Amino acid sequence: MFYSTELDFLRRILRNFHIDTCIITENEPLPGNIDKGLREFLNLGDCYNSLFDLFGVMKPKTIYKVTDSFFCHYIFIILPDTDVKRILITGPYLNSDRTSENLMEMAEKFSVPAQLVSQMIKYFGNIPVINDEKYLMNLFFSFGEVAWGDDSAFSVESISDTRIEKDEIDAIHHFKAKSEDALLSIKLLEERYDAERELMQAVSQGAAHRVEKLFSTASATAFEKRIDDPVRNMKNYLIISNTLLRKAAEYGSVHPFYIDGLSTDFAKKIERIKTVSDSNDLMREMVKKYCALVKQYSMKNYSLLIQKVLTLIDADLTADLGLKKLAESLNVNASYLSALFKKETGKTLTEYVTQKRVDHATFLLRSTSLQIQTVAQHCGIFDVNYFAKIFRKYTGKSPKEYREEA
Repeated sequence: MFYSTELDFLRRILRNFHIDTCIITENEPLPGNIDKGLREFLNLGDCYNSLFDLFGVMKPKTIYKVTDSFFCHYIFIILPDTDVKRILITGPYLNSDRTSENLMEMAEKFSVPAQLVSQMIKYFGNIPVINDEKYLMNLFFSFGEVAWGDDSAFSVESISDTRIEKDEIDAIHHFKAKSEDALLSIKLLEERYDAERELMQAVSQGAAHRVEKLFSTASATAFEKRIDDPVRNMKNYLIISNTLLRKAAEYGSVHPFYIDGLSTDFAKKIERIKTVSDSNDLMREMVKKYCALVKQYSMKNYSLLIQKVLTLIDADLTADLGLKKLAESLNVNASYLSALFKKETGKTLTEYVTQKRVDHATFLLRSTSLQIQTVAQHCGIFDVNYFAKIFRKYTGKSPKEYREEA
């Protein structure tokens, strides 16, 4: 196919948004997991052919937007330039969040037995949400221009069939859940844990853009409901998430010294939230700040000895941070420590400590009204004239000038 590179790229982007794609071929059996197994679970296996086998009615050079009985969305296109007719199926995805209450009402409409509703809620919690479909459609428009020419060479059609036939309702209603039907629940549980692992990996690398992408496609029902109180339920989830994120930062080679303060701060914020909306905002803040923590304080490129030195410096800038004192406290040779520190950081120990002290001074000058002499003392420099000299050397301004401009 002349467009194989573009097709691979399209599918890779969709995969990054957790939207499944598959290619089905005419006259071959349809896979039963096109909809992530929902119809099979609800005893509606025969419905796959009626929804997904569209070879007889689909037209070439057309992008089909399909909405099924369960309000899941798909995009179908017949691929051009193939030996046999093949269809690319994208989905399922949702165009808005479905709350547990929405799904219970839908289950009642379709006569889904109560014992199956909790699994349906878990199912929809694992379906990605695309709140603004225009970005998704632009991807397919771009692909269509490659596959069929300019945008005048193809069209877009919508197929919306939110009905469900009486015999299908009867099939659902009389369906008795068996022990093997727990496989759907297990599969969804595995997918949720995979998403959590992906989140932890992104945080451990400080990859805030990947974290944002994970949240942008997450469903509101992805957070499993364990108790009836929605706010307490989210608080419990945030407590668990705070622990996971703390461990992710540790996996990212951030010393517990830096992690503990952030973790404690979030533990207090979690108990103060009043609404589910507040909890969603706090979750985003948590992952972003843990990512920032990893970006700023990850020590994965340093040896264990230099990690200890860096942590000691950050722990107390007012302490004696001279080479001799640090070497003694770590029980190593001073010359060896000096050479290793320069090799791994690119700076001498004195240069590094001085830069840290000046950085802290700029923070205090911007954020407090402390006297300049007091600022110098908080930075571990007890001669205010020497402090002013060093500060000017590194910033080009006196402490007073810096504060006035800031």
